Amino acid sequence: MRGPGRWWRGQSKPEKVETYTRWSFYSFAVIEFVTVALTAMIPLGAWLGAALLLPAGVHAALCFVTVSRALDWMRGRRPQPVGLLWSLTAVSAVVGVTVIGIAERGPDRERVDAAAGTAFGVVLIIGVGIIALGIRERKRVFAVVGAFTAGSWIVAFTRGASAGESIFASVLVLFCGGVMAFTAIVSVWLLNIVYELDEARETRTRLAVAEERLRFGRDLHDVMGRNLAVIALKSELAVQLAQRDRPEAVAQMVEVQRLAQESQREVREVVRGYREADLASELAGAQGVLTAAGIDCTVSGAPAAGLPVAAQSALGWVVREAATNVLRHGDARRCGVRLRVWEGRVVLSVENDGVTETGGGPSGSTGSGLAGLRERLAEIDGTLEAGPAGKGLFRLTAEIPLPSRSAPAESVAAVPSMSEVTP
Repeated sequence: MRGPGRWWRGQSKPEKVETYTRWSFYSFAVIEFVTVALTAMIPLGAWLGAALLLPAGVHAALCFVTVSRALDWMRGRRPQPVGLLWSLTAVSAVVGVTVIGIAERGPDRERVDAAAGTAFGVVLIIGVGIIALGIRERKRVFAVVGAFTAGSWIVAFTRGASAGESIFASVLVLFCGGVMAFTAIVSVWLLNIVYELDEARETRTRLAVAEERLRFGRDLHDVMGRNLAVIALKSELAVQLAQRDRPEAVAQMVEVQRLAQESQREVREVVRGYREADLASELAGAQGVLTAAGIDCTVSGAPAAGLPVAAQSALGWVVREAATNVLRHGDARRCGVRLRVWEGRVVLSVENDGVTETGGGPSGSTGSGLAGLRERLAEIDGTLEAGPAGKGLFRLTAEIPLPSRSAPAESVAAVPSMSEVTP
């Protein structure tokens, strides 16, 4: 069974903010019911207390439903809950009138007045704030606050309250209800901003991928466009010459073969440029991306400069994959990247917190991303280990053997490139 903690860690940051907003306003309904129950049952007795608690409970339940539907409407998931807003307004008025009526017939006038005044104010104030969630136009929110203020004065004055008491009740509803309405407006505004920022980040990521694809397409076109056109032309010429039994057809096909081999070499160079990753750049990029996402990222250890090109390329891909998984999975707050050279091996470790109990880590131990990294590292006799490193921690460690110092320079150059494309 999925526990609440596991469910919470599985939510995205905007979803967490929305959940916090929802339950904040749900708590107002709970506070209303508890306040009315505590202040009504003792001074009013069982019968009058139950008569007041029943409509207050209906009002609190309606507040629950209105909060849910109003926030869904603000996020574009439901139509505006107009009927619920009017129902909540009507129930608020009914509760207000009921409170005043009970105050007139209570056994202990002073104690009943205090209990009725508390219930009257709490119901109207919270009602204003909940109704404001379902209204987008600010002018209408101001109108709702004004209407509740005027209604509180009318109800209090017509039910026998003095002018001073009626004015005090209306001013209290105006001030506290205005604060509640302002809280509702700001909460919805902040929630929308959080979702917009998350959508903007996703859009920026998609645009970056699209731009990279376009750049790759341009490079391929520049490399292959001319050669393919010449190959097509010379192939057609060779066919015509062969049909006439001309010996020049052989020379044309030799030229076609040369152009094909040249195209193959140029494509290999293009792919190598895209598949090789610079370790220093990847470390700086990962730190910048994780910091921008609100994750405290530290990079320590030996400098990347001086390492073999193949090792830098492989470790650069490890850093890129690890940073991507930290962003996509879990709920990390801290991430540490350490690079060190030890006993003839270069060791890169990436450790982060915020790991859920299921799945074992940000990317799991058998994900396709880690499998691809293991294949890359295996080409240069490297290894990759990934798994839990304590409570809520996940560690990814890559090790690559370094060529011995006594080995000739050619041996270093002979290390296969991570972007080698076999014909």
